[in-house]
Amino acid sequence: MSVQIVLGSKSDMKVADRAIAVLRELGVKYKLNIASAHRTPELVDRLVREADAEVFIAIAGLSAALPGVIAARTTKPVIGVPVSGTLNLDAILSVVQMPPGVPVAGVGLDRGDNAALLAAEMLAIKDEKIRESLSNYRKKMRDKIAQDSKEVEV
Repeated sequence: MSVQIVLGSKSDMKVADRAIAVLRELGVKYKLNIASAHRTPELVDRLVREADAEVFIAIAGLSAALPGVIAARTTKPVIGVPVSGTLNLDAILSVVQMPPGVPVAGVGLDRGDNAALLAAEMLAIKDEKIRESLSNYRKKMRDKIAQDSKEVEV
């Protein structure tokens, strides 16, 4: 089981790095490509057609059309990650305001990490190993909060 990450441009790599770190920690396979919804639509079409992944993560800023374009070409889940910039609201709305029948799951600005977790949760429905990795990840988060609390207790 795997995830296909598609960036609208190389400048979105810092957000992808967050997703990649989480996917690696969870042991989830992934592929990464750059394809622009507007400048290379043929490449987007080909990536979607040829992807053997079960879930897509589409990371894009400005008009953030990439998640919707991918969702229009597949029935597999698509998670949109809007990238912060001068037009934050435009990117957010492009992800969350999809027309009926072509949904895109949305996470917060620059939250590649949350997109990776959501993708892993989708894959965990059928993959016990990923489900176990997610449980361990959450336990580490709880343990860190408990440790942080101990460090600041008065």
